[in-house]
Amino acid sequence: MARPREFDEDDVVGKARDRFWAAGYAATSIHDLVDATGVSRGSLYATFGSKHELFLRALDSYCEGTIAAVHADLDGDSADAADRLRTHMRHVADSCGNAEFGCFLAKSTAELAAADPEVAKRADQMYGTYEDILVTCLEQAQHVGDLDDRHDPRTLAALLLITVRGMDALGQAGRGVEFMRQVTEHSLAFLLS
Repeated sequence: MARPREFDEDDVVGKARDRFWAAGYAATSIHDLVDATGVSRGSLYATFGSKHELFLRALDSYCEGTIAAVHADLDGDSADAADRLRTHMRHVADSCGNAEFGCFLAKSTAELAAADPEVAKRADQMYGTYEDILVTCLEQAQHVGDLDDRHDPRTLAALLLITVRGMDALGQAGRGVEFMRQVTEHSLAFLLS
């Protein structure tokens, strides 16, 4: 009879994610994961199969949480779409300016996507979903006159996504919250009438 698990999988995935996030995939050993999670090597392999599978679970968990936060900021009625977009971009500015580790997906993509199709696929899906959410919010802002009809919401969503990723990179280079807030305010002033 198998012994019941003495750990919560989601908790282990979260601790592994934090370790991968801090050190990167290649620099994180199974021993590091044992130390970070408090779960034995054998139990990690029995539950997750491999370091790579645990990493993918950690990346999926991060992406799900990120998309949930984006939805929380940007979903709603057309009447306040511009305000929701402002709120979201300000959240991004504060996050990027205070980032201890930077975006886990961006770091994982930079390290692995060229050689790991599973990571590339997840990055493409996550960024595509993020862009779609931005498009919906921008279309709503356009519908109520807060965004000029001449602008294509899909193109502007891509521009905002690039801005968000660039802010993350600059945050990792040491640019602080005030710089990020200035970038956000100028981007919003450019987009919204």
